[in-house]
This record gives sequence, structure tokens and C-alpha cells, in this order.
Amino acid sequence: MTSEEESRHFANRWGDTSEPVPERRRLRQDDCACFDQSRPHPRARVGFHTERQDTSAPGWLRLLELIDEAASDEREEFSPLVVLSPEERRQIITLPPSIGRLTMVKHLVLYGSNFVRVPPEIGTMTNLEEFTPYTSYRLHWFPYELTRCEQLSRSTVSTRALFGNDKLRPPFPRLRPGLESASDLALGNLDPRRWGTTAIHACSVCDRPIEQAGLRQRWISLRVATDVLPLLVNACSSACIAALPGGAPDYTPTPHKGGRVDQPPSDWD
Repeated sequence: MTSEEESRHFANRWGDTSEPVPERRRLRQDDCACFDQSRPHPRARVGFHTERQDTSAPGWLRLLELIDEAASDEREEFSPLVVLSPEERRQIITLPPSIGRLTMVKHLVLYGSNFVRVPPEIGTMTNLEEFTPYTSYRLHWFPYELTRCEQLSRSTVSTRALFGNDKLRPPFPRLRPGLESASDLALGNLDPRRWGTTAIHACSVCDRPIEQAGLRQRWISLRVATDVLPLLVNACSSACIAALPGGAPDYTPTPHKGGRVDQPPSDWD
């Protein structure tokens, strides 16, 4: 579902995380000024969110416990935010890599999260059929590894918050030049301002360890389930870049490095 209006019919579908009152929403979600999500400004510059996860925060520690519980009981729906307080939700800006353990989960609900990124380990959730990060307004992109969830057929995303979306055509963050060798990078402690994430361990395409090869980043917009999503590719070689598919219809047709790349007109032009 790609329209905010269409989803208002399901305001209470995901429990108390769907609270529509702005004052209460601010208790669990920080403001985002990366770009105007209501009016098109395609010439603006954008960047990655720079926040790092506080792994000592109570909300983060509770999320780790909830993942352990879900992995143990092999549940098919995982909605961790509904059992956290607003302050605990606000403390979580990403899922932990351990989310990849939830191989039995069919529906992942992250409604109203404060997330700024999702880890590539989500690609190992092989039974995932439905993904709901709706009203996560600071979540502007997803890892290419999400395409590995071959059962994924339904999504509910606030598309006006996405880089390159067809309503507003905001730009993409400019990616750094490719590296022939990643041996000098602290791959487990990266600067998210530069790389978009704090850790890159494997190639998004072939799964080869990045530390044994180079690093080339690209953007690509692809239809994943219900929505066209901007995906960040961390590739180990030019061959893996060449193996990427073409972009979704009415989006930039080839993988690109971001910045002020030419995009088709927005729906509002």
C-alpha cells in the first residue's frame, strides 16, 4: 500500500503504535528534517542519518530479549514495539543483526518506529511474507538484502519518506568512490555519515566477505512486495554491480551513486 490516505482505514490495526495524536507520536519518534515529505524539492541535498545505536539503552536490551523469545517460540508474527514504552521505542534506531534468527516470522510489524536503518540480516528471514514499517518517517532506504526474502508479497511503507519516491523525487545521498580493497576500513565500526551504516561485512549480491575484496556502493529502486523501495547495495566487485537488475519502471533505470542524479518527473509535476 503506497498511499497515506488508503492506510487510514487501518488506524488501529497495529495496536498502540498507531496512535495518531502528534504530541504522543513525538514521545516515541524523533523529528526528521532530511527533506520535506509533503512538498517536492528535488534539487535539495540529502544525507544519511548519522545516529548510532546506544546498545546500553533499556529499549535496545528489551528488544534483544523479545527477539530471543520470538526465536524460541517460532512465532509467525513479530510486533516488538507494541510492548515497549514510548521512550523505549525512541531509543531504538535500528533492528539488531539477530533479527535474522527469526526465520519462521511471516509478518514483521515496525509501525511508527524511530528507525533510521535496517540491517542486511533481514534478508535471512526466509519466511517473511508481510513487512509493515508504516509511519517510520525517518526510514528513507532499505538494504538490498531485503530482496532475498523471496516469500515477501505485501508491504506497507510510508513512501513519501523514501529517497527518490515518485511523489516528491527527493534526491539520494551521494555515495563514496569505490575501493579496490576494503582492508583498511574498520568494517564493524563505520561512520554512518559516509557509508549509511555502521557495519558492512558481506557483499549484498554474492555474499562474499567484504574484508576479502573491495567495496562499491550503489543505489537501485526496485519493487519489493507492494512498494518500490530505494535499496542500498554494498558490492564486492564490478561484476556484482553488473549483475544487478534494472530499476523499476518510472524510476532511474540503472544502479547509480546518488547525488543529483536524473530522475523521472514526480507524480506532482
